[in-house]
Amino acid sequence: MCASYVFYAWWDYRFLGLIVLSTLVDYLVAKQLAKEVTIKRRKLWLGISLLFNLGLLGFFKYYNFFIESWIGAWDTLGVHMQSNTLKIILPVGISFYTFQTLSYTIDVYRRDLKPTHNFIQFMAYVSFFPQLVAGPIERATSLLPQFQSKRCFDSKFAMSGFYLIIWGLFKKVVVADNCAFFVNQIFDMPSGYSSLELVLGAVLFGFQIYCDFSGYSDIAIGVARLFGFSLMTNFSFPYFSRTIAEFWRRWHISLSTWFRDYLYIPLGGSRGPLSMKLRNVMLVFLVSGLWHGANWTFVIWGCIHGLLFLPLLLSQRNRTFVSTTRLKWHQIPSVLFTFAIVVLAWVFFRADSITIAYGYMTNMLKFSDLSLHLFYKSSKMILFSGIILFSLLILFGFEFLAVQREQREVKLTSGTAIFIAMLIIFMGVFKNPSDFIYFQF
Repeated sequence: MCASYVFYAWWDYRFLGLIVLSTLVDYLVAKQLAKEVTIKRRKLWLGISLLFNLGLLGFFKYYNFFIESWIGAWDTLGVHMQSNTLKIILPVGISFYTFQTLSYTIDVYRRDLKPTHNFIQFMAYVSFFPQLVAGPIERATSLLPQFQSKRCFDSKFAMSGFYLIIWGLFKKVVVADNCAFFVNQIFDMPSGYSSLELVLGAVLFGFQIYCDFSGYSDIAIGVARLFGFSLMTNFSFPYFSRTIAEFWRRWHISLSTWFRDYLYIPLGGSRGPLSMKLRNVMLVFLVSGLWHGANWTFVIWGCIHGLLFLPLLLSQRNRTFVSTTRLKWHQIPSVLFTFAIVVLAWVFFRADSITIAYGYMTNMLKFSDLSLHLFYKSSKMILFSGIILFSLLILFGFEFLAVQREQREVKLTSGTAIFIAMLIIFMGVFKNPSDFIYFQF
């Protein structure tokens, strides 16, 4: 627990008090929930937890966003108002640990979990350093009992964690950070590039964000295994999905299942009339988009995925491919189509504003210029292009084998681990590396 707090304070010690306060509030609320027997009183205590955690998240993450949106709305009507935004620093990991503590109090409220009376163990659960700043978002029903039980060192389990760390580092410093070299240039000035270069910029961002985020998750899960802890799988080869619904069962699993269990199902899920089904789906995706950041681009991104999900729900095909991940050759076009629409939506996720995203999409889909000067205008560009192409072949080669074997993660042998480690050393970006993208969320 102390190591986790030191880890978090190393970023900015001033925000250490927030995570301690959040931990204390939910610890006390959960204990009180266990004592109360009347529904009214239990709802009152749950409301305190919701109000505190969502209020904390809302202030640090969304205060300026809502103020600026309110002023902007009045500006369109010709009414000019004074802006009162604040210089607020977003505490790293706040979106993750607030959802983690919220799931604890909600589970206690539902009687799915008995509250812990050991505050130290609860503090360790909330602040567990491998997954503290970017997930996976762990449920107390899964992680907290691991702090309460004795753990013995398992060399095989620890070695699997070590291999997973190597694989995560490969995805981050080789694939994601090399892709970032081109992505940042293209998205910083999209008007200066051809339609085909814009297409490749969007595709490379798709690879960048996947390898950046899933790479962190792999490293976090691997480090936890070294200490004898088991964390949930957060990514399950999402770019081999055959539908958008399957994509969301494979992408950021800890968040998508959180919204399913604590928002979608309580709202009624897929039960009830058609209007309720449509409302619930769109609300979940819009909130999911807003969770990622205080910008209308994220809301649009969530809305796009919601609209893509609706036809599957209405045709009752949203549960297709639940039981198997193995691909058949005739399903490859479906995989490519799903990947294509996911990449198009990523443009809104990456762009700084809706105007920039719209201009990017418009120029990209014109296909008026199919040149690729950026990728071979110098020997440095050619080198980066070659590294990206080779690393992507390695990435999807290993992932395809894992998918066909119905595995939940890439499993390396000692020989392949050495090979991947060599690729990290010779092809990784260690000078001015990019920060993990999801640290900003």
